[in-house]
Amino acid sequence: MSSFVTEVLASSGKLEKEDLSSKISKMSRRVEDTKEEVCDMINKRYGDFLPSLQGSEELMVQVDEVSKEMDMLKNCIENEVQQNIHVAVAEYAKLKQQLEKNTIIITMLGHLKEFHNAMEEFNKALLEKKYVDAANQLERARSSVDSLKGWKATQLPLLSALSSELTVQRENLIYHMGDEWKRLVIWRLPSSKEPAGLKSFLKVELNLSHPCSKDSEPRPHALLRCVLQALAIQGDLQHKIKLFSQVLLKNMLKPLVVYPSLSVRVTEQQDEGTTLALQCLEESHEERSTPSQVYSKLLLVLKTLHSHLLDVSICDKKLSAILGELIWEEISQCIIHDCLLYSIPTNSSQLEKYNTVIKETEEFEKSLKEMEYLQGDSTDLLKYARDVNCHFASKKCKDVIVAARKLMTSKMHNTVKITPDSKLRLPKLPAPSSEAKVKQETTKEEITMENTKQLSAWSLCLPACRISESVQQLMELALNTLCEAVGSSTQCALQLFFTVRNIFQLFYDVVPTYHKENLLKFPHLAAIQHNNCMYLAHHLLTLGHHFRAHLPQPLSEGVATFVDMVPGFRKLGAQCFLAQLNVQRAELLERLSTAHNFCNLDDEDNYIAASKAVRQVIHQLKQLGTVWQDVLPVSIYCKAMGNLLNTAIAEVISKIMMLEDISSEDGEHLHTLCQTIIEEGPLVFIPLAEEKKNKKYQEEVPLYVKKWSTFKELVIVLRANLQEIVDRWADGKGPLALEFSSSEVKNLIRALFQNTERRAVALTKIK
Repeated sequence: MSSFVTEVLASSGKLEKEDLSSKISKMSRRVEDTKEEVCDMINKRYGDFLPSLQGSEELMVQVDEVSKEMDMLKNCIENEVQQNIHVAVAEYAKLKQQLEKNTIIITMLGHLKEFHNAMEEFNKALLEKKYVDAANQLERARSSVDSLKGWKATQLPLLSALSSELTVQRENLIYHMGDEWKRLVIWRLPSSKEPAGLKSFLKVELNLSHPCSKDSEPRPHALLRCVLQALAIQGDLQHKIKLFSQVLLKNMLKPLVVYPSLSVRVTEQQDEGTTLALQCLEESHEERSTPSQVYSKLLLVLKTLHSHLLDVSICDKKLSAILGELIWEEISQCIIHDCLLYSIPTNSSQLEKYNTVIKETEEFEKSLKEMEYLQGDSTDLLKYARDVNCHFASKKCKDVIVAARKLMTSKMHNTVKITPDSKLRLPKLPAPSSEAKVKQETTKEEITMENTKQLSAWSLCLPACRISESVQQLMELALNTLCEAVGSSTQCALQLFFTVRNIFQLFYDVVPTYHKENLLKFPHLAAIQHNNCMYLAHHLLTLGHHFRAHLPQPLSEGVATFVDMVPGFRKLGAQCFLAQLNVQRAELLERLSTAHNFCNLDDEDNYIAASKAVRQVIHQLKQLGTVWQDVLPVSIYCKAMGNLLNTAIAEVISKIMMLEDISSEDGEHLHTLCQTIIEEGPLVFIPLAEEKKNKKYQEEVPLYVKKWSTFKELVIVLRANLQEIVDRWADGKGPLALEFSSSEVKNLIRALFQNTERRAVALTKIK
């Protein structure tokens, strides 16, 4: 009867619901019991570290059984709910809520089981040195802990214990892998206290201690590959390779670039592995390595590392690519600054040979790409090598400016003689373009149409003088630089041309400042600087014209000129020499100021002082004449000496004309002093080294000394009587009237003669 009732109730679904309720209640109690037992076991294992292997295994089996029963019960309920969804929504909602809670607890227990299993597998793999498996199991355990962290109901003390265990085991794994790395990759480095240098780098060795088979190609050891892959899984590979790259760069790669005598020796032994050691080549005495030497040394190191260490794929990326990303920028800059920079030709004729270096650089990068050190098509290294024209121009410009500055700051007193027939040693230049030829032909036709009477060959020549040897070398440097610009690319030619302009601008700015004190202190240097400026200005007039037709556009269209700099140089030379003349003029006036205004010369002390002042003036002029002899052009020399002598004479005339009373004895003394000036004054004109040739210029003193005739007339008046003075006046038509005004002559007469009738008559005749 009961079975019949059961069947009837089952058909209506009521008994099934009651059975489900009882089953869920039992299941909930069982889930709670299992949860407590599992948590207790986990706490004891990872918190209290109590051994309970058998109990934990039984609990794991129990968890599995409960999970299976839960799945069956869940499926049963979901099917029942779907059939009677409209009838039992309220009843099933409560049951499902309780079931979901139980499901969450079971999921957490599953993560705990997963963590436990992963840690067990991790310990087993670590003992067997299966580092990849160990790293993967550790990641499994980490994933389980991360999942547990997502549940709010997770017990915090338990989670903390699991996280702590995970951290400890990760550090343990990294320590073991680091220990294996140190055994497989061994550096022998010099002491940090030892100063860096060639000798210290000879102690550098890198040993890749793994067996190398003779039958097959060298490959990284299986254990090394395992360690590297495990490091990658744990995210520590990048840090490890970065440390390795820094040591490799500092102690092996860079020294091979910087020191030409260093090379690398690779030795392979069956039991000890492969060793890379730095050694010194005694026969190498070069200051810098050639690019081919650097490339061959670096490739030997990188190929060896690729074969025995870096030919390992990590996440679809070769380890060599990771190392390449870390070292390439730094090593390429080192190659550029310590090798390629010094391999750039210093002469444009050597530029074609540099194609060999470009090809060597391309081959070097090609080899690196094959080993996957490099990614991409072009790098800074190859761009630098290919841009040799720009680098040549930049290097040439820099070297030229440095050389020019060195010449400008050198001693100026080393001079060379320049004569009118001296010419610049202009190089033979290639034939100009067709357009330039047409222009030249037209100009020749125009020349033939001009007047047959031409100027003298010396009309536009620089007069004979002395210039600094450094300035002559400076001009030669400018010529050589312009020659380099001929036939160069447009960019290169522009750089070189404007560098030449910068040379002259630098001279304009540097020399007057650098030699400022000496130019004021030494008349000889001031004269040389004057000549230097005039020499440069003279050649700048035609320098651009000589090269213009042979330079690329836009230089050939008129840009190539230096004419605009000519006025500046002429002014610079004139100002320098005028400043020295002012210094000398001030000294002359200072010496004459000690003559007590040439008054009361009947007093012995006054006469001695005046005589001494005159002798000092003559001596100073003679010294200047000697210093400037054969240095200044003759015309400039005579004008300068004439100007200074005129200053002295004008001062003497002024002082004498101011005297109100000149006794006969004073007049004699004045005449004697002035006569000394007249006799010795012309002797200061010695522009040429040969004395015989100087007589011409000594006779032409009146041409250069404006007050010479005035001074001579004054000397005559000092000894003349009244009648002679009146005769020389000759009613305002005589020589005396040409040099002095009537009032000046009258004052002289009043000073020289006593007040008598004869003097009164004479004064009336001076009109």
